[in-house]
Amino acid sequence: MPKLLESEVIAGVVVVEPDVHADARGRFVETYRRGWFPLGREMIQGNRSDKQAGAVVGLHYHLHQADYWYVTRGRIRVVLHDLRSGSPTEASTMTLEIGEHDDRGVFIPPGVAHGFAAPVDATLTYLVDAFYNAADELGVAWDDPDIGADWGISEPVISQRDQTNPRRDSLPEALRPSYTLRS
Repeated sequence: MPKLLESEVIAGVVVVEPDVHADARGRFVETYRRGWFPLGREMIQGNRSDKQAGAVVGLHYHLHQADYWYVTRGRIRVVLHDLRSGSPTEASTMTLEIGEHDDRGVFIPPGVAHGFAAPVDATLTYLVDAFYNAADELGVAWDDPDIGADWGISEPVISQRDQTNPRRDSLPEALRPSYTLRS
């Protein structure tokens, strides 16, 4: 049974330390199981993101979608920020590194802004519990001083979209997530 570590920094974020089985032939790792996340829903879509060293992605968030991230190649620095109004951890920011060096995964609930930096070339696979919906693809400034993210990259390569996301204090009221327990 893997270790499931609920974050003490952001409510609802769960870090998974899976069991790794290895022998002379290689390794086997169970990377995800629905039952590990009691407040999660069924993951219905899988995606893959290949990034070169120096890339920074985010901060993105969803009002209705949860993500589960797992790195299959390289490593990434994950940055999470709780945007949820009424959350016991509202406005908290956390960082962690995940990757092939430790096989950890991370469950990210709706309303938690998420992004990552690739200090080395990396492949991130992620599962989501909702199909793509452009209206639920939202963002907040990656360099917002109120968020205080430490990306660990001195010269980040950032998409045009991520360069134009608004600061946290400029998010329209209709796009501000609320804290709710999901079942």
